[in-house]
Amino acid sequence: MAAGRKDGRGEVVTVALDAMGGDGGPEVAVAGAARLSTEDRPVKVLLVGEPDRIDAVLAEHRHDPAWLQVVPAGPAIAMDEDPRLVLDERPDASINVACRLVAEGEAEAVVSAGHTGATILSASRAFSRLPGVRRAALAAVHPTEQRHGPHRDPFALMLDVGATLEATAEDLVAFAVMGSAYARVVSDNEQPRVALLSNGSEANKGTRAIKEAHRRLAAMPGIAFHGNVEGLDIPRGTVDVVVCDGFLGNVVLKMLEGVGEVFADIAKDAYARRFLWRVGLTMLSTGLHQLRRLTDWKQYGGAPLLGLDHVVIKAHGRSNPRAIRNAIKVAAKAVRGDLVGQITAGMAQAHGPAPEA
Repeated sequence: MAAGRKDGRGEVVTVALDAMGGDGGPEVAVAGAARLSTEDRPVKVLLVGEPDRIDAVLAEHRHDPAWLQVVPAGPAIAMDEDPRLVLDERPDASINVACRLVAEGEAEAVVSAGHTGATILSASRAFSRLPGVRRAALAAVHPTEQRHGPHRDPFALMLDVGATLEATAEDLVAFAVMGSAYARVVSDNEQPRVALLSNGSEANKGTRAIKEAHRRLAAMPGIAFHGNVEGLDIPRGTVDVVVCDGFLGNVVLKMLEGVGEVFADIAKDAYARRFLWRVGLTMLSTGLHQLRRLTDWKQYGGAPLLGLDHVVIKAHGRSNPRAIRNAIKVAAKAVRGDLVGQITAGMAQAHGPAPEA
């Protein structure tokens, strides 16, 4: 079934899955795709990797072979390898083949839980930047106290979280446009509130790039600009989209992930140590369960790489099958909602093509 073909349920989206990427390798990635293939609205998935290993996993899981196709490729880029060195040396690496399938029109999106740097670099080489976009941005959701959008989602979007470590004012404006478009398409949020992450809510706070981006966004049509937010606003969920450079965003994202894990470890240790603590934690079990769900990144799918002319979803390296399944579903929704077209239109409305770096 070719990319873009329709069946009785409407448009069929084809996703190229880097089946070798991630800590769990094909045992996790293929299991997630297999689970999705049996659902009411499946996605055509190209399982890119070593056929023998993929077939062995498929044999262990219930799946619908009509929605899965194995595409031979080599192993994934290892986490301790330098992607700039090995991507050229190994054109058959699974992420390279997955991106090539999308570039050649065999699929419409790529999903990988593998090496983040390799995914970004391979996609950046295979695809083109959209008009007006100087630098791509890796976006990620983070849990929040406040709910967002029509589905009352308990998370907001933050970008960049690692693709562009140093961002100019022009980059931050583009990130705001791209993040706003993603929130509209994937979260069905018609008017997402967008803010810049700074060291104060006042317009004159922040670096030179943040202050200039604030000035531009405040006068920009099509963006529901909230102004600046501080670090304490991130877990509160004051806005729907938080914009920052990739260095700061990556630090914040890892900190939020670490806080959730540490809290769970402390609660587990307290439960084991003291009877009274056990009683108290049991009484709070409903609230603790809600907190665990709130900080469970596996349910959110993956992080989109925005600014390229094809959909790229980077799943967490520690993804389980559920997370892979959700990442594929997010990729398909982004394709169906024409995310790339939405970003292109937003950039044209904002300020037109930006000069090359």
